[in-house]
Amino acid sequence: MAVPDPKEARVPDPAVARLAVLIDADNTSASHAGALLEEVARYGVPTVKRAYGDWTTQQLVGWKKALNENAIQPVQQFAYTQGKNSTDSALIIDAMDLLYSGNLDAFALVSSDSDFTRLATRLRESGKTVYGLGRRRTPPSLVAACDKFIYLEVLGQQDADGAQDSAGEDESGEGSAPLPDLRKLLTSAIDATSAEDGWAHLGSVGSYLGTRHASFDPRNYGFAKLISLARAQDYVEVEQTDDNATRVRLTGGKGPAAKVTKAAAAKKTAATKAPAKKSSSRGRGRGAGQSNG
Repeated sequence: MAVPDPKEARVPDPAVARLAVLIDADNTSASHAGALLEEVARYGVPTVKRAYGDWTTQQLVGWKKALNENAIQPVQQFAYTQGKNSTDSALIIDAMDLLYSGNLDAFALVSSDSDFTRLATRLRESGKTVYGLGRRRTPPSLVAACDKFIYLEVLGQQDADGAQDSAGEDESGEGSAPLPDLRKLLTSAIDATSAEDGWAHLGSVGSYLGTRHASFDPRNYGFAKLISLARAQDYVEVEQTDDNATRVRLTGGKGPAAKVTKAAAAKKTAATKAPAKKSSSRGRGRGAGQSNG
């Protein structure tokens, strides 16, 4: 009997889960506000929505409209010392207060700043699900610390004159970490979840990818759904079963499916060669007997 993954057991029911959405406004573009809240709604009900920053500065002016349209509560945090980000401290303190209040099931941390890595880890240690949202340049440490990490670049379109974050940095993708090799990800996931015949249920493949790779998302590779992504790969075979389930297996000489096929082919070849040898042997025996007679 399969042992349930503790991470999967911790994921709350989206229909009733209560989420806190905590946004590092100093590190996130206001152009993503609506799209990120729509994304978070897929995982639960955002009952707490707060954005942190020094709202007296010009750099956060673009957030004013987004705050009103999405009912996000701004939390003022002055920069007491130049070069120090006190916004991070205010967000972390609030997150711990919300954790101990006991009224929430999950947290959505919106930032590309690795300073929140320990916070994400601490929340998970307390049994809370943590969703991270940030740009592709987010350090791997923060990505790995979350149960699931969504890149903001896949959420909606940029503004016509080009999106910029509140620090004035362009979001064109420069400086972004390269995406993991898709073929390697799918191959390992199908190998790990497939039966002896090489077939794996697509749902199991998706669960494996989500558990082992927090940032995996078909949208990162230009596909809305995992099934569309799988069908577009020439090394993956997709099939609908009689009970309307979807299963996949590897083709092209890799994985369990290829091993099964090769083993069957070798067995068939051996079976066809064996009778031929026996027939030849019998023929030689008859010929020898006739000669002696």
